[in-house]
Amino acid sequence: MNSGEECSLVYLSPYDGESISSYLGRWCRQEVVSIDTYTLGKRLRLGKTLWRWERFYLNPFPTRWELQKIDKLMEVGVDRLLLMFPPPHESLVKPDTIRICAVCYNETPYHRISWQYKSTEGCEHHRLRLLSRCPDPKCGEPFPIPSKITVLACKKCGMPYSTMANKQKSY
Repeated sequence: MNSGEECSLVYLSPYDGESISSYLGRWCRQEVVSIDTYTLGKRLRLGKTLWRWERFYLNPFPTRWELQKIDKLMEVGVDRLLLMFPPPHESLVKPDTIRICAVCYNETPYHRISWQYKSTEGCEHHRLRLLSRCPDPKCGEPFPIPSKITVLACKKCGMPYSTMANKQKSY
């Protein structure tokens, strides 16, 4: 977006390093939007594309046409959208394994795409290992997909992310 342009009602600035799942969730939850990704994908005639993206099912990788279609609505730019996906040389952990740094989430609640890279050992900012499930030994609930994270606590036992942060191990 150019500096002199006015933003649309549905424009939402992405965070640096934000994952596509996190961004889709934040975008769809805006009061002026209020739609789920599955319905949005159907309305844009993209089928289950957005539903797949928010779950990190990226095979096949997004096409330029799909990104342009989304950009027409979200107005963030195709190149900016591409930054929310892994670069070609990175592979992701299994799609049903969501990894987070609870400390980062407490500071700024969004999911970083780099946390999903197989090559990522931990949070580079805090030098802590990433969590893939609630650290409470009685719970162990896996984290939901980032687009569905609306409360910074375990959806099963209620442990806040701030408490989880204290249980992360350094590396």
